[in-house]
Amino acid sequence: MLLQLHRTITSLLTRFHYHHHKHLRTVPNISRQISLRFSSLRSMNNSNPKPSTHNSSISYDPDVIDESLLPTQFGKKRKHSYGERLQLGQSNSKHVAGTNFADCSEVLPEVKPFDMCLSGSRSSATLTGCLNEKWNEMGHIVEGTEQRVLRPGMVLLKRYITLSEQVEIVKKCRVLGLGQGGFYQPGYQDGAKLRLQMMCLGLNWDPETRKYKEQRVFDGSKAPAIPHEFSLLVKKAIQDAHALIKKEYKVSNVEDILPPMSPNICIVNFYTTHGRLGHHQDRDESRESLLKGLPVVSLSVGDSAEFLYGDQRNVDKAEKVLLESGDVLIFGGKSRHIFHSVASIIPKSAPRALYEETSLRPGRVNLTFRQF
Repeated sequence: MLLQLHRTITSLLTRFHYHHHKHLRTVPNISRQISLRFSSLRSMNNSNPKPSTHNSSISYDPDVIDESLLPTQFGKKRKHSYGERLQLGQSNSKHVAGTNFADCSEVLPEVKPFDMCLSGSRSSATLTGCLNEKWNEMGHIVEGTEQRVLRPGMVLLKRYITLSEQVEIVKKCRVLGLGQGGFYQPGYQDGAKLRLQMMCLGLNWDPETRKYKEQRVFDGSKAPAIPHEFSLLVKKAIQDAHALIKKEYKVSNVEDILPPMSPNICIVNFYTTHGRLGHHQDRDESRESLLKGLPVVSLSVGDSAEFLYGDQRNVDKAEKVLLESGDVLIFGGKSRHIFHSVASIIPKSAPRALYEETSLRPGRVNLTFRQF
């Protein structure tokens, strides 16, 4: 009977050893204690006991197990450390961009960089040192172009950005877009994706939560800084819009109609010729920014876009304006909360020289600046 009990316990411990292979030395030691104890018991019941070669000081109580010989996680559910969980994850994990992950222990997926220019583009070169001088000269209204106040607080500056300046914008956006925190296709938890490539500057905007954050949720990337040259262009465009409003409305304080703004956020969207953007309002900035009506400044480069806008969500009641390469659209003040959308992109409508200088893919680059 004792021999059978010995074999049963030894068998159980062997199976335990199989499942906890990291603790290879533990089971033999426990098994040795059991063997010694049963050997001692057999010797006591044997009329002609044989001398034992084992140490007589070692004994075994079947109801007490020396815990020092057990694995450290014995009887406990093993919890992986953060580093181990990362190793256990799949490196090619496929998640919808913009998903809000509750468990940060999952492997953050690698985002394949989107190149807004075709391979072999000359725009891959870094910006030249004389760029700042070029940008400081920007912000003039070209004679003979149509500049319009579309409605109170909403101004369209046609062909405001010169061709050479558009080339530099494409080059800079391409460099930033291929780097950390660059272009990606945003989407939602249900699998739906926006029909564009997006990059945030200054702060990251999450389309799922509609909030601005320091880091992108799905890969932890921080948003690149807004190039100083971009900020100068925005401020100069607002100044020229003020001059146009003053002329149009004969008012002394144009800032009551279109408040000034210092951009610290920029969302760069690249639309292919099939790209779209649904009717929406830009209402994710701070309460103070929204109450003041601080404007959104939109720059268009590349193919033209049919831009819809209006006071109602119903897109059928929206007005339409064509945004061409080089146009600047500003809406703030009473127009800050307009519904707006991109209905379509017009193929092959960009300046041919822009494609030749940058190898920009067919489509539209749109930069929207705002102050959080």
